[in-house]
Amino acid sequence: MSQLIVTSRAGEQATVAAQEGLSLMEIVREAGFDEPFALCGGACSCATCHVYIDPALLDQMPPISAEEDALLDSSDHRQPNSRLSCQVPFRPAMDGLQVVVAPED
Repeated sequence: MSQLIVTSRAGEQATVAAQEGLSLMEIVREAGFDEPFALCGGACSCATCHVYIDPALLDQMPPISAEEDALLDSSDHRQPNSRLSCQVPFRPAMDGLQVVVAPED
């Protein structure tokens, strides 16, 4: 099975199983990260699932939508590799992808 490497807001890193077709948000939540994360449940309406994508794989991510871009603009912690994890479906080509949960706004 594919894997996703997640670093929590506290700096703890875990390697978790990643299933194709699930969003990065779903994978992180199912892995048991208990920090406030994805409060809207993946509706692309709150930006609490903000993560930083490994820059080496950023070009493999789906294009960012105008709605996601606007929500990320509302974050004080936006970086060039910021994405809302609810908007990124996991694909096998992303095996080993590293994401860091962004600081809470």
